[in-house]
Amino acid sequence: MSNHSFAVTFRSTVTLAFLLITSALLARQTTAAEPLPQAHAHNDYRHENPLADALSYGFCSIEADVFLIDGELLVAHDLHEVKAERTLQALYLDPLRERVEKNGGRVFAEGPLVTLLVDFKSEGESTYKVLETILKDYHGMLCHIESGRYVEGAVQVVVSGNRPIETMQAATSRYGFVDGRKDNLDKKTYPKALMPLISDRWTSLFKWRGKGPISDAEQAKLEQMVQQAHANGQRVRFWATPENEDVWKVLADAGVDHINTDQLERLARFLRTR
Repeated sequence: MSNHSFAVTFRSTVTLAFLLITSALLARQTTAAEPLPQAHAHNDYRHENPLADALSYGFCSIEADVFLIDGELLVAHDLHEVKAERTLQALYLDPLRERVEKNGGRVFAEGPLVTLLVDFKSEGESTYKVLETILKDYHGMLCHIESGRYVEGAVQVVVSGNRPIETMQAATSRYGFVDGRKDNLDKKTYPKALMPLISDRWTSLFKWRGKGPISDAEQAKLEQMVQQAHANGQRVRFWATPENEDVWKVLADAGVDHINTDQLERLARFLRTR
């Protein structure tokens, strides 16, 4: 075989392999999966195939950290990890819109609302301004506030981290919603139309780490927090929870709406066997 023929054959083989891999990933993204409303993919962008992995397991809540760099929202956990091609649009918003268009207006065909939690790692006001500009291009799939009125969509973008709460609260029209904290539960000025989600660090509120039974006092504290949030129409999530089936069971039984994990397959298996 001549060098030219070998090169052509090699390129064809590589191209075919690339097409097969791409087709497999697209199929994985659009294959119907039974949605798991309680499953939250923490640091989703660190998985092998961001978003696609979470959706393939049925996760209905996905988290991405972002930095504002030169006018772009770049997805990364630490500043030194940012890459120009890893934009919020490329990794999350574009593929979500593709799914919504293919599935008749939902991320999962006839499925529940999907939460995209965007954790601001850079300064809140400037990052939020850019986020709102970006989200306008995805108007058709997003929950939003329009002239003070809540409009349901397929995806709800919730801002965490450096949250410019007052700015968001003052806006009569917006695409972003606020991730609240436990201390916000008693503030009636933060209704679900602004703050649909209450999140907090598990280890700051509870001593139990999944070994032995949870104490009656902490069980009661957990249930009270969930009940109060639900009475306000808000959902509940904890981060820094142990990756432990005993912990997941307590959270699920208490009605915690989004169970945090970096172990997608394991949590999906746990929830599907309940």
